[in-house]
Amino acid sequence: AIAKALKLETVDPRTYSPLVLAYIGDAVYELLARQKLAVTTIPAGKLHRMAIGMVCAGAQSQAYEVLEPLLTEEEAAALKRGRNLNSVKPPKNGNVRDYRRATGLESLFGYLYVQGRLERINELFLAIETALEEQQA
Repeated sequence: AIAKALKLETVDPRTYSPLVLAYIGDAVYELLARQKLAVTTIPAGKLHRMAIGMVCAGAQSQAYEVLEPLLTEEEAAALKRGRNLNSVKPPKNGNVRDYRRATGLESLFGYLYVQGRLERINELFLAIETALEEQQA
């Protein structure tokens, strides 16, 4: 329903640069993280710090590892297009590998969002949540 309202199904995501897809995907991924946290009993003051921990480059790099084997060929290409951008520069204290992987992950989520594939986005985010929760246990 939201895809039709936003007319997402008429857009070819391949016409977007990987940076624009990462820009969109960053917002989508952060919204998913915030949505996950909002249904917890965690005090509101801690939610923002927890959300930052979920969307930082290191956490997104871990999510990249989880998703990479689960992707279709088309999705993997979108992930790699974002990861391989040469114009992406990490912060001074950032890890180049993590930052590139995070950009790839964001590009994938942006790619899927522009296509209106919200069900697939939710499926992949759930796979990330499940795998990372198992690692912490």
